[in-house]
Amino acid sequence: MAADYIIGPNTENPRLTRSVTGVDHLGEKLELSVIEERPLTIYLNSQEIVTAMTIGDYPEYLALGFLRNQGMLDPAETVTGVEYDEELDVVIVRTESRTTYEEKVKKKTRTSGCAVGTVFGDMMEGLVGLTLPAAPMRTSWLYTLARTINTTPSLYLKAGAIHGTVLCKEDRPLVYMEDVGRHNAVDKIAGWMLFEKVGAEDKILYTTGRLTSEMVIKTAMMGIPVLASRSGFTAWGVEIARQVGLTLIGRMRGKRFVCLTGEERLIWDADLETVPEDEKHHRRKGALID
Repeated sequence: MAADYIIGPNTENPRLTRSVTGVDHLGEKLELSVIEERPLTIYLNSQEIVTAMTIGDYPEYLALGFLRNQGMLDPAETVTGVEYDEELDVVIVRTESRTTYEEKVKKKTRTSGCAVGTVFGDMMEGLVGLTLPAAPMRTSWLYTLARTINTTPSLYLKAGAIHGTVLCKEDRPLVYMEDVGRHNAVDKIAGWMLFEKVGAEDKILYTTGRLTSEMVIKTAMMGIPVLASRSGFTAWGVEIARQVGLTLIGRMRGKRFVCLTGEERLIWDADLETVPEDEKHHRRKGALID
């Protein structure tokens, strides 16, 4: 592993990938690892909330983080239990308070997230009056994180069809989660932070996916002040980031990046002469990545 992660990609877990056979463009037979995808139904107390498609690791963190980022689980709420039934693919999060969410569930809408992520109509309510801490961001941290994360053995490099999200502090990646939807990977990190009572004010979130409104909202709901990605932006994502004071950095390739919000918080301390150009092929030989 390229870094000393608290939680890193589990490339050897046999439940997360499956070997399938096929033929290539020359008609030659090949064997390929592909990502597993399975449903996980999340309950909050007695209320069924959603069924998410996921690779199946860290279901408890996914459930906690999903409910937190949807505004259904206040950080101050006392969680009395998180029960996972592997046979039924069900997670039940139990709390001291017993609140029903029928109306909120009815307002469920589809979003641009892969694997049809879900966001609720009043999710923006959680951003009202929210201003994220004005955390400084050194450009040297960005380059170190990108180099470390992009060379970490991962399910993405092994099988593709998956997104990764990494919780970082300064130039150190801490927790690396992967899933078929980038929103699921973020929710797993949110669940881990909630369970471990980890503060967000000095953290950075790095994602392989697009910087959409959903990603920005989730990052802001978690209280993380910096969001970075190799991918690009959507206009609404940029607008929301500016509204809450989120530093938003995208198109990170080699020496290049673009910062569309929070540029006044950047500290330009990197020596670009020491930063390598973008390596277009971080992929393992034989892996087919989309």
